[in-house]
Parts: sequence; structure tokens; C-alpha cells
Amino acid sequence: MKLSQKQKRQTGFTLIEVMVSVAIFVVISGAIFGLLGDSQKQFRTESQLLGSFQEARLGLDQIVRDASDAGYPPRNHFSTLPTADKYTNSPVAWSPSYPATPCLIGTGGGGTCTTPGDFDVIFEGDVDGSGVKWIRYQLQRTTLYRGVTPKVAGADPVTATNAVGVMLPYVTNVMNNASATQIAQFQAAYPGMFPGGIAQPIFQFSCGDSGPVLCQNAGASNSPQNVRDIEITLIVMTPQADMQTGKLRLVELNGRGRRINPNQ
Repeated sequence: MKLSQKQKRQTGFTLIEVMVSVAIFVVISGAIFGLLGDSQKQFRTESQLLGSFQEARLGLDQIVRDASDAGYPPRNHFSTLPTADKYTNSPVAWSPSYPATPCLIGTGGGGTCTTPGDFDVIFEGDVDGSGVKWIRYQLQRTTLYRGVTPKVAGADPVTATNAVGVMLPYVTNVMNNASATQIAQFQAAYPGMFPGGIAQPIFQFSCGDSGPVLCQNAGASNSPQNVRDIEITLIVMTPQADMQTGKLRLVELNGRGRRINPNQ
């Protein structure tokens, strides 16, 4: 009789209680893992965005430095003119007819310059004290390339920078020259980007010393030799879309290079 009462006092959970407990545990665990998965996706997305921003920021800073240092040393820096590879003909080298006849800078394919243009520029100057160089930035598809090569008297800067091994990838996923279809997709997420629904120049050139007048509006001052300011815009996309929303993520950075060296 006493053994039977002891066994009754040791009775555990019923099957229903165990099932309810397991069900609650599964629900709570699922919620925790769901939140953890969302957090991981958000972290990866923000990490990609930060990486794209940092890459674009470093690239933009270097372009600004090269633009500001271009044009040194000018021709009038010397009492006795040295060989042409020792001084700058212009802060911005051009094509065609360099250095004989400066071309006219336009936008959207206008003007007579093929370089400089909306997505292609060649700076000329002694930027590191080791001699005059040509420093080129050129957008090819969605990669902005950078190349540096010593100036050679009588050589064409475009040909020189097109030599094998000179131009190297610099900033990736640059979307300034995106297609109309891509731009429409971008504007759905970023209405303020791509005004007019058209490609956005990376480089816009201002000529003359009286103020920031776009070279195509500068009249007789429209020439690579008279470039004073360069407005730089980089629109960069992350390698993958947002892992939560599936939307494209872009960053836009703006900078201005102001040439500090005088004209020839």
C-alpha cells in the first residue's frame, strides 16, 4: 500500500504537457533563428555597401588630387625651355592633334575632343616629383581604369596610355554610363539619381579663371589648356542586390578638383 502511494507521487509530465512544451520551444527557436538570419543578411548587405563606398571614396580622392596637381611645371616656369617631356603643355592632355591644336570640350559627345570627355580624362603634370607624367582615368563598361606613364616628347598621350599594362582596374561597378533600362531600375529606388533619366558624366570641365563656367559655355576659353575646375561624380553599385528587399543599392559621391597651377 505504501509503495503504491510513493509511485503516484513520482508521476512525471503527461504526454500533452510534453508536446505543448516542445511546440513552444520550436516556435521560439524558429523566431530566434529567423531574426538571426535577417540580421546576417542585413550585415552582409551593409558590409557590401560600405565596401563600395570606401572604394569609391578612395578613388574620388585620388582623382581630386591628380586634378589639383595637374599643369606643373608649366612652360613659363623655365628661363631656358627644356625638352618637351620636362614641362606640361596643358593640365589636361587631349586628343586628337595633341599638342599642336587644342580641341573643344563638349558634353554628351559634343565638342571636337575625343579626350577629355564625359568618361575619359588625361591629366598632365609632375605629381610626385619624379617627372612629368600622363595620368589617365577611363571608364570601360562598368570599371573605371587608371593608368600612369611618363610623358614622352612627340608622343600621343592616348596611344601612350593605351599601351599594354598601363591601364589597370581602379573602381569597379561604376554605373555612370548605365543603359536606359538600368537607369529606369535605379530611379525606381533612387529618384534623385540620374536627372533626366540619362547617363551622368564622371567628369565635367570648367574653363577660364573668372568662375566655374562649363567649358562648352566658355566661348574662346574652351580648351583643355584652360581647364580650371573638374567636377567629379561617381555612382557605384554594390556587387549584389539588397539580400532582404532584392533592390539595387547605389552610392553617389561628388568632388571637385581645382587646378592650383597657373596657365602657361
